[in-house]
Amino acid sequence: MNDQTKKAQLRKYKMFATGLFVAMAVIFVVTTILQKTNDSHWIGYVRAFAEAAMVGALADWFAVTALFNYPLGLRIPHTNLIENSKERIGDNLGSFVVDNFLSPQNIRPYIQQLKISHATGEWLAKERNQDMLVTELSHIVLDILQKLEDDAVVKFIEKKASEMTDDLKINTIVGNGIDYILHKNDHQRIITGLSRQIKDYVLQNESLVKERVKSESYFLIPKFVDDAIADKITSGLSRYFEEVETDQDHSLRAEISRKIADFSREIQTEEKWEQEFRSLKNDFLNEDKLHRYSSDIWQSIKKSLTAELEDPESALKLYIRRNLAELADNLQRDPALQHKIDHWIRVTAYKYILKNTHHFGNLISATVGNWQGRELSRKLELEVGKDLQFIRVNGTLVGGLVGLVIYTIAHFFI
Repeated sequence: MNDQTKKAQLRKYKMFATGLFVAMAVIFVVTTILQKTNDSHWIGYVRAFAEAAMVGALADWFAVTALFNYPLGLRIPHTNLIENSKERIGDNLGSFVVDNFLSPQNIRPYIQQLKISHATGEWLAKERNQDMLVTELSHIVLDILQKLEDDAVVKFIEKKASEMTDDLKINTIVGNGIDYILHKNDHQRIITGLSRQIKDYVLQNESLVKERVKSESYFLIPKFVDDAIADKITSGLSRYFEEVETDQDHSLRAEISRKIADFSREIQTEEKWEQEFRSLKNDFLNEDKLHRYSSDIWQSIKKSLTAELEDPESALKLYIRRNLAELADNLQRDPALQHKIDHWIRVTAYKYILKNTHHFGNLISATVGNWQGRELSRKLELEVGKDLQFIRVNGTLVGGLVGLVIYTIAHFFI
């Protein structure tokens, strides 16, 4: 019901109540005149009823009017109560709502009935809702991407990268990486591979060994002696590296492992290596390069995201839809997940409402307090004024009946 309808109803019932008072006044005047010229005893009863009815009507009119206005414009004390007491009304109304509607025992039954998970699962299960959700999320992210200032983002990435690399000790990282390889024994595969390649290289380059032996030999030593020496060297080296290749417990392997471990400790502890790696890091991550790397990273991310979000069938959107469908199915079929989510929502809502009940009271109090006094009176009169007019009507009738009873008692017993 809108304000115009309420105004029309209020006007209608005001006219009815006022008309009843006017009728009683007319009856009182007429019976008073008739009583002077007519000895009929019934006229006295009617006059008494009309007189008392007028008094009751006027009293209730004053009471009802005093709530919302000054009667006849006269600033009589304790009238126009709504306008003059709006702050107190706001405070009392806020306290009333909080105490009677937002108390723990009142809100708990409603909170316990909350079952959000299943309803959310049913909503998400519909393909059109999934498409709408993915589309809206895509538009939001795209809008954010377009509004972001590239220079600001690049500076942010550059700043964070610089902060991360300032305390970055590459020598420690490299040393830890070597230790990890040693711990996993992965270096043994490298030793095995190198041994095989050295063995094959020696066997494949036997002629090179012979030429080298001949070039280093004395001219008095016969060629067959040089060849024999070269054969010994070749076969000895090939067998040695074959042993290293096949024997996991070979002494050379242990020696190499010790050397690698010593090198790792040296990298992590000696100042020269820390300075060497710091110099390398500063050369690789100087200000210009860091800015360029940051710009390239951001442009790549922005371009990739934009392409994925604009393509209706992109891998990203398909992935999101697939996960939404899976989430919807779990929300509908997994009682444990439903209980967990619903319980969390109930507890959170319950705590939040109880924690902020005073805010609701303050909101009501402030809202009513900020209304113009005349406006508050008008609003309340539109809401309850129609019913208050029946108080005027009842006051007229009840007053008349009381007056009639008093007149009757006085007439018969006095």
